[in-house]
Amino acid sequence: MSPDSDGWRVGVLFSRSGTTVVTETEHLRGTELAIAEINAAGGILGRPIVPTVYDPGARNADYLALARRMLAEDDLDIIFGCSMSASRKTVLPIVERHNGLLFYPSMYEGFEYCENVLYCGATVNQTCLPLADYLIRHHGGRIYFVGSDYIFPRESNRIMQELIEARGGEVVGETYVPLEAGADALEDIIPKIRTAAPDAVFSTIIGTSAQAFYRLYDAAGFDRARQPIASLTMAETEIATIGAAACTGHILAATYVQTVDNAANRAFVEAFKARFGAEATTSIWSEAAYMQVHMFARALARVGAADPRRIALDPLGDEFDTPEGRVRVDADTRHLWLTPRIGVANAQGLFDIVWESRVAVRPDPYLAATRIEERALESWA
Repeated sequence: MSPDSDGWRVGVLFSRSGTTVVTETEHLRGTELAIAEINAAGGILGRPIVPTVYDPGARNADYLALARRMLAEDDLDIIFGCSMSASRKTVLPIVERHNGLLFYPSMYEGFEYCENVLYCGATVNQTCLPLADYLIRHHGGRIYFVGSDYIFPRESNRIMQELIEARGGEVVGETYVPLEAGADALEDIIPKIRTAAPDAVFSTIIGTSAQAFYRLYDAAGFDRARQPIASLTMAETEIATIGAAACTGHILAATYVQTVDNAANRAFVEAFKARFGAEATTSIWSEAAYMQVHMFARALARVGAADPRRIALDPLGDEFDTPEGRVRVDADTRHLWLTPRIGVANAQGLFDIVWESRVAVRPDPYLAATRIEERALESWA
């Protein structure tokens, strides 16, 4: 990143096309809103943030090529980007080689540490652990797993299986589909779920495939109050794409939903709708991207220089208010202390919060401190 007459130049690498177009457009919107707010307030040290934005089209080869272009040709050291774990894993070697810094906004499967990354999404102990407890307590322990066939779903499902079984439950089926699977490839899952008769389905299918799966599940007539789909990713904007009526009763485990009630979130939702339209909804995708830009701005203002190494270190231990609540950057893991929540989709396409932790929970990306057998840290509402 270099300051010049135009300001502080940064890279933005989110897809506006491809299978993850909905969620990554949300990442892009959150990033744009944060940059606009910071610049309207005078920028950082009197200079605006100037983004260079590329669209990798949800293709790993393009994430790599564009990250290389940003770091090697565009003279950019800071990148806000990537959504899927596959794209993050793809760009990490080039980010490390050029000693750049990646701000990564998605929840993910954990088991990673890189000094060139600040991980701003939830880790599995902040999502899967409370979700496993919630499903068994409120629906039952017979769970069917479905997922897209890449690292995030397979690792999340592996951890979720251990959590379910440690609580006396069982996985009654597990099916994976290609990353860009359409309705034809997904139709075979429906009779398998019907035969297995689970208490709930845990879905790590993502992108357009997830939208198709939720539509098929609705068309198949499953009782969503009795057999919901639970997810870490199916948030407000994708529900709007599917149709709220097809999603009521489904469950989301996340650290943010639009219905979080605090002053920072009310301001965020208002600003988001003002910029992107009254029908626009915020989500964990847009909020995390928005929050990480503000984290960067705080660090740059303190460092006072375009030094990516110092900016990578400065946020460690920082604590500040965000739309999802008070967060802290964990100095040991480079992940965030966040507040876990469980939401159930309502008829408005938003989430009724049915449980939330009373405190922010320390990130445990390696599950080094969290025992699979332990319950969620806070009592249930």
